[in-house]
This record gives sequence, C-alpha cells and structure tokens, in this order.
Amino acid sequence: MNIVLLDRKTLGEDLDLSALLAFGELRIYETTSVEETPERIQDADIIITNKVVITQKMMQDNAKRLKLICIAATGMNNVDLPAAQALGIEVKNVAGYSTNSVVQHTFAMVLSLLEQLPHYNQLAKDGRWSHSGLFTNLSAPFGEIGGKKWGIIGLGKIGKGVAKIAQAFGATIDYYSTSGENRINDYHHSDLETLLSECDIISIHCPLNANTNNLINQSNLRLLKEHAILINVGRGGIINEADLAQALDQQTFYAGLDVLSVEPIEQGNPLLSIKNPNQLLITPHIAWTSIEARQKLLAGIVANIDTFIHG
Repeated sequence: MNIVLLDRKTLGEDLDLSALLAFGELRIYETTSVEETPERIQDADIIITNKVVITQKMMQDNAKRLKLICIAATGMNNVDLPAAQALGIEVKNVAGYSTNSVVQHTFAMVLSLLEQLPHYNQLAKDGRWSHSGLFTNLSAPFGEIGGKKWGIIGLGKIGKGVAKIAQAFGATIDYYSTSGENRINDYHHSDLETLLSECDIISIHCPLNANTNNLINQSNLRLLKEHAILINVGRGGIINEADLAQALDQQTFYAGLDVLSVEPIEQGNPLLSIKNPNQLLITPHIAWTSIEARQKLLAGIVANIDTFIHG
C-alpha cells in the first residue's frame, strides 16, 4: 500500500508515526496546499488528512488508485463524502479521542479568566507586587465556581464531561440542546435565552450546523450577566465574532475562545482590538491536542487502516 500523509504538522512533531510503516510505503508532507494536493495523491492507495480538502475532481482525475481516506479528526467536512461513496472509496474518521483533552482545556480557560491569572502573573513579574509591601494582592477580586450556575450548550460526551467536573466544584448545571432532541438527562434543560441570562459560566460544546451557525450574536449577547464567563471550544462560527467584540466593549463579561470562524485568526479580526484585552482569552485551536489525545487519534487511524486491509 502507498500511504500519503498530507498534513503531518497538524499532528505534532512529537507523535511517533512508525506504526503506519507496517502497512506499506509512507510518504509524509508537513503541509499541503490546494494546488499541491492533486500531484501528491496520484499514487496513493490510502490518504491520511486532517484538514486538507479532498474533492470529487481530485478523486476522479488524480487518485486513480485511491481506496481509503483516513481523516485525522472527527469532522469529515473536508472530504466530498457522496463522491467517495460513488467511487467506492471508503472514508473513516476517529471519534471520541479528544474528549478528556477538550474538557480539561475548558476548565483551564474558565479558571484563567475567573481568577485573572494573566493579570496576577504579570503583576508578580513586573515588580508591582515587590513594591507593594503586602504579602498578597487583591487588585482583581475573583469568586469560586462552587455555588455558581454553569450553562452548557451541547450536552454530548464533552458537555457531560464538563458537567460532571463542574458539579464536583459545586456548580449547578443547566443545558441547552441545539438539536432540540436531547431533552432526557440528569440536568435541567433551559431555552437559550434563559441559559444566557441566568448562568454565571457558559461553555459551548456543540457542532457547527444550520442550527448553530451564528447562534450567539448581538441579540442574545446582551443577556449575559455582569462578570459572566463565555467559553467556546465547539466551532468558531457558532459565535458572531464582530458582535462579540462589540459586546465585550460595551458590557463587563469575559470570553475564552479556542476556535474561530477563520483559522488562524486574521489580523483584521475585531477581537484583536477590543478596549480591554483582559476580558478575552484566545488559544489557537489546541483544546484537542493533548499528547494523550493525539496518541489516541493515531491509534484510531492505525486501527482504521488495519480493519480496511485485514477486515
């Protein structure tokens, strides 16, 4: 088998790919542009791609030997699935590998914003604490998760993982089902407006689809409580970023974003020029990237190839 990995850089240089060598010849490309893809997949029996797009034309015209596409992710929107099916090409993804990592990152963002850790870190390092004469500093008062109401948008595996840990901190849980179908749970279901207006911490864990595109926007951001924390580790398009930037300038709440509508973030994104940068924490789509999660992802890819070859 000729195996082509199109965007190795997205998996991390610390990941050992030697298990893939058991299936045949492996060609590795750090990144692959749209223009480079057709040539690089010409002799491939198996393609491994995280975000590189595989179109119907590429499969028909350029990848005559192609038998299997392994997506190094859960989402499959970068492959033309109907075309692959029509051409007899199997497409396999990996689900559930990053649940623990995303749950953990959700709490990392919440705790950083809640306790104003960047503020206190800088204060300790730039001399202000040294010159204060006090053993402590109370310049950015913060509360506890315990006793607060935590709202979860999208109560799948990740949402339930967050709920369990938030309860351990002493929070009460409300959730909103974006599909309208997930209504039988151990937690209280609220409509979106009630959840946004009543919860102290809100975290987003739903997929991006017709129901969730632009779900959080100018019309409902105004409902957020003073000092509320809004976290998005779902998909960028769920929050209207221009509306969020405006709301952060006009209201006193905090936002943590691991995902954006365009990645990497564009320099003209209004979120980069809000009045008070301490109200916003942005990380570069890393919630899924713990080493353990990436090892599980690779193991899933290996299992998919093994199943395809050996049945």
